Amino acid sequence: MGFESEVNFVNTHIPELLLFVGGLIALLIVYAYLKDDSSKKYKAAMVLGVIFGAIMIFLSISSYANWALFASAIIAITGFALVIRPFRDVHFAVIGALLIMVLAYIFLGGLAGTALDFMATGWPRIIAAFVLGAIAYMIMNFAEAIIKLFGKLFNWWPFLLVLALICIVEAILMFSGYGSLYDFVTGGH
Repeated sequence: MGFESEVNFVNTHIPELLLFVGGLIALLIVYAYLKDDSSKKYKAAMVLGVIFGAIMIFLSISSYANWALFASAIIAITGFALVIRPFRDVHFAVIGALLIMVLAYIFLGGLAGTALDFMATGWPRIIAAFVLGAIAYMIMNFAEAIIKLFGKLFNWWPFLLVLALICIVEAILMFSGYGSLYDFVTGGH
């Protein structure tokens, strides 16, 4: 009976638990960053943040319809902030473009014996793969720039601190039966 009631509690309070734990992890990241941003504790907190942030994003996408709108949004934003933190300086556009170039080169080889046979060998194959990679780079670089813009804002430690506190207050209000922080502030509850 005890284990079953604990599982029931977790299933009933998933958004609150996500908010509370996500807020605590964000606070831990802020604390470790301010103390020593090159320490193993900070790096471990970031890894924990990536793992829990991915869980938060997945659950907010799959379950948002059953949760309060404000809580769902805060869970998704916090999840994104936790996941993006260690990847702020990685250039995914270059990696993605190189992958597209290699795949294009491989698949263009499959055009031998078709109407586009000239694209299956030699310089046309290399040029076509390069052009496809360049187009992919432009698109991915633009998307990466947008994501990094939000990532820099969400990972600026004062913003992350405020986000962590909002998560914890939201979780406490929801556990206490007051509904969402938005409802509490606007008098909607």
